[in-house]
Amino acid sequence: MSRRFKIAIAQSEEELKKRLQTARLGNQKEKLQMLWWLKTGQVKEQQQIGERLGRDTSTVTRWLQKYRNGGISSLLEIKKAPGASRKISDDAIAALKHELETGEGFSSYGAIVEWLEKEHGQCI
Repeated sequence: MSRRFKIAIAQSEEELKKRLQTARLGNQKEKLQMLWWLKTGQVKEQQQIGERLGRDTSTVTRWLQKYRNGGISSLLEIKKAPGASRKISDDAIAALKHELETGEGFSSYGAIVEWLEKEHGQCI
């Protein structure tokens, strides 16, 4: 059995319930559900939260630490992977859009690639 822990939930039960009802992402719903259970006293241990959500207690610990350090906004923050940088510059994209709107268009993808190389020195 895991030990009890103390955490002060700043949001009211009503606010948490409202946010829970309007949350669109499953991950955010789980986190809000966890906070609501804690606020209403339905759970007293991290292990109980993990069992109810089907999550490892280390995940619950990480979520609670995020909440303690940065509040609800930190807990619900969605981080995006940086991904690869664009191969075509913003200027070349703007010119391509302009060309597509005003010009005759292109017969193929290869024609677009050739145009980008010729007009903007962009290699794809």
